[in-house]
Amino acid sequence: MSVLMVSGTGTEIGKTVVTSAIAAAAVAAGRSVAVLKPAQTGVGPDEPGDAAEVVRLAGPSVTAAELARYPEPLAPDTAARRAGLPTVSPAAIAEAATRLALSHDLVLVEGAGGLLVRFDEAGHTLADAARLLGAPVLIVAPAGLGTLNSTALTAEALRARSLTPLGVVVGSWPSSPDLASRCNLADLPKVSDTPLLGAIPESASTLPPPQFRTQSPTWLSPTLRGTWSPETFQSTFAGA
Repeated sequence: MSVLMVSGTGTEIGKTVVTSAIAAAAVAAGRSVAVLKPAQTGVGPDEPGDAAEVVRLAGPSVTAAELARYPEPLAPDTAARRAGLPTVSPAAIAEAATRLALSHDLVLVEGAGGLLVRFDEAGHTLADAARLLGAPVLIVAPAGLGTLNSTALTAEALRARSLTPLGVVVGSWPSSPDLASRCNLADLPKVSDTPLLGAIPESASTLPPPQFRTQSPTWLSPTLRGTWSPETFQSTFAGA
C-alpha cells in the first residue's frame, strides 16, 4: 500500500487528524511519508492548510504537497468557480500522488469533505482519482448518532465504483461517549462491511506534537502500523 486515500462521510469529522496520526505511526515505523491535499478550501494564501497541520503534528520529516487553494470554505469546484481559479482534475491528483510515491514509502491523499464532493466542472470526485491510482480508501467517520447511515453509504459508493474501502477510523472519539457512540463501535463494521481500524481521541490535535507522535500508534490498528485493538477498545465501554 504505497498510496492511501483518506476520505470521510462529511466535513469537519477529523480527516486531517486521522491523516496526521497515520503519518506519525508510519514515520515511527521507519517509513518515509508524504501527504497530498489536492484542493484546500477556506484558507488564505499565507495561512497553514491541512497538509501543514499534518507536518506540524506528525513531524518535519513528512513531505507536504498541495495542488490548489481556494479562499472560500466550499466544495472545491464551487470555490474554484467563485474565485475564478482552475479546478483540479483526477488525472492531476493521480499524477501528483504517483510522483510522490516514487520517493516515499507511503503517500496519504486527503480529500475535501465527503467522498463524492465535486472537484471540477465535470463532476469528478476523489473516487475518480482513487480509481486512476488503484488505491484503497480509508473512511473517516464521526462517532455518534447518524454515522451508521453515512458510513454505509460511503462504503456502498466505493464498491459501486469497484474501489476498495480499507476500513473505518472514528475521527473524534469523545471523552465521555454516549450510548450511540458506544454501540457504533460494534455497528460501524457491520454496516460498512469493513474493519474498524482506529479511534482518535477528540482532543488529539491539541496535544503537543511530540506527545501526538508517541501516542498515534495506540489509536490505530496494525493495518495502519499501530497497536490499537478494536476488541480491547470495545470492551472498555461494554459495561457503560
